[in-house]
Amino acid sequence: MAEANKPVAGGYYPPVGFHFRVVFLGLGNDNDQRFQSVSGLNVEFDVETVKEGGENRFEHKLPGRAKYPDLSLKRGLLKDSSVIAWCRNALKNREIEPATLEVSLLNENHDPLITWKVFNAWPRKWSVSDFNAGENAVVVETLDLCYSYFNVETS
Repeated sequence: MAEANKPVAGGYYPPVGFHFRVVFLGLGNDNDQRFQSVSGLNVEFDVETVKEGGENRFEHKLPGRAKYPDLSLKRGLLKDSSVIAWCRNALKNREIEPATLEVSLLNENHDPLITWKVFNAWPRKWSVSDFNAGENAVVVETLDLCYSYFNVETS
């Protein structure tokens, strides 16, 4: 049996994807940090193609601007939420107040391993799951956010 402090085959286990926290900086309470899922933390380049005269075998592909998709957050419906109040104010009154948020992947001690700091996020869409008397399911709210960019910080 392997000792607790000795590395095992490979010496490294990748982090789990179910232990994370979402923090809206300057907004929200402890309940507003708990989400069921987060998606949309990726970035890609637009590609511009250039055709060179006399070169018919290929087109040159050059990197353009970076594109960030919408960030989608899902969780069980909360009646009292500062984040949803912020979202409703934006959607109902068109008072858009961009926010900064941090999505942190946590280790077994609840400390951040990697943090995605998302800048200038604003609510694009808020929805709740369907109601169905034939299912035994929790009502899930989904918050879709547009944002400018993110930085990745490791500890």
